[in-house]
Amino acid sequence: MTVTKEQVLDVLGRVTSPDGKPLPQTGTLSEIVVNDGKVFFSMTVDAAVASAWEPVREAAEKAVKGLPGVSSAMIALTGERKGGGPAKPAPHAAGRGTDPMSKQAPIPGVGAVIAVASGKGGVGKSTTALNLALGLRDNGLRVGILDADIYGPSIPKLTGIYDKPKTRDGKMMLPIERFGIAVMSIGFFVDEETPMVWRGPMVMSAITQMLREVDWGELDVLVVDMPPGTGDAQLTLAQNVPLKGAVIVSTPQDLALIDARRGIAMFEKVHVPVLGVVENMSYFQCPQCGTRSDIFGHGGARQVAEKLGVPFLGEVPLHMSIRAMSDAGTPVVASEPDGIHAGIYRAIATKVADGLMVPMV
Repeated sequence: MTVTKEQVLDVLGRVTSPDGKPLPQTGTLSEIVVNDGKVFFSMTVDAAVASAWEPVREAAEKAVKGLPGVSSAMIALTGERKGGGPAKPAPHAAGRGTDPMSKQAPIPGVGAVIAVASGKGGVGKSTTALNLALGLRDNGLRVGILDADIYGPSIPKLTGIYDKPKTRDGKMMLPIERFGIAVMSIGFFVDEETPMVWRGPMVMSAITQMLREVDWGELDVLVVDMPPGTGDAQLTLAQNVPLKGAVIVSTPQDLALIDARRGIAMFEKVHVPVLGVVENMSYFQCPQCGTRSDIFGHGGARQVAEKLGVPFLGEVPLHMSIRAMSDAGTPVVASEPDGIHAGIYRAIATKVADGLMVPMV
C-alpha cells in the first residue's frame, strides 16, 4: 500500500499542539516528503517553548508510523529564536544542565564512536570512511557506519545499497548489513536527486535520531561519516555521544590543509581526541609508464600532523581502481582485499584501533 502526503496530513490532524490546535493548523510544519514508505518532515517552533513540543513530535511520529504503508518516519523538531537570532535544536530527554556536553550518553551496544571529518568537501572523506570501516572489520572488529552527511550522502552509492531500512516494532530503524558491517544513511530515506534544504537545527535533530533511533546491535566501533566543515553537525555529534576520537581527511593541497587545521582545532576545542590525519590523493602513479606525479602536492598532511602534534595515519594514492570500485558500489577493501590499496586502508585502520586501544582479534 502506498502512503500519500494527504494521508500523512490527515493523521497529523489528530495530533494537537500544546495550545490544543490540530498540528497542520499550527504553521510549524515543513514540506512533507513521502518516498517509498519513508516520511520526512520537520516542526519549527519558538525555542522558548521547544521543550513543550517534544511530546507533540513524539505523538506525531507515532501517528505517522501507524499509517498503513509507512515503513519509517523521521520528524525533526527545531527551536528558533525570535528576532532572527541563532537557532538551536529542541532539547531531548537525554541531558540536563547548562553544559552542552551534559547531553552525552553512550549508544546502547556500541563500544566506541569515531568521526571521519574533513575541513572541506571533495577530499574523498566518504570513500576513506567506508574503507576505514572495512579495514577495522578486517582486523576482527564488529563495525557499523553512519552516513551523517545530510547534504550530500554518499554511502548508498559507495555501498551499492538501494534497499530501504526496515523497522523493529515500528519504532527502531534497523541498519542494512553490507560487506559484513552495519550501514545507515540519511540517503536511504530520500530520493538521490532530492535536495536537503535544511537549516542547522534540522540537521542536528536528524543526526540525533539516526544515532538514537537505530538498533545498532553490538558493535565495537561505529564510524560516522560527517559533513565537511566545522559546524552544527560536528557539534551535535560531540555533544550527544562521548566520541572516542576523530580522523581528519585532507589532500596535500594547501587550500585543503588550511581547512584540515580548522577541523583539528574544532575537535580539540570540544575535547575530542584527534586519532590522526589521512593524506588522500597523495600522489598519482601512471599505470602505463610508472611515472609518479604529485598532482595536489605531497606530504602536506604529514607536515600538518607533525606540527600540531597529532598522529599521521598514512597516504592513500589517487588511483583508478579506488575510484572505479567506489563508483560501482564495491569499495576497494571489499572488492580487492589482497590489493595494495586495501592494505593501505587496513594499515590506517590498525593505527586507528591502536589509538582507540581497541583489541584486535
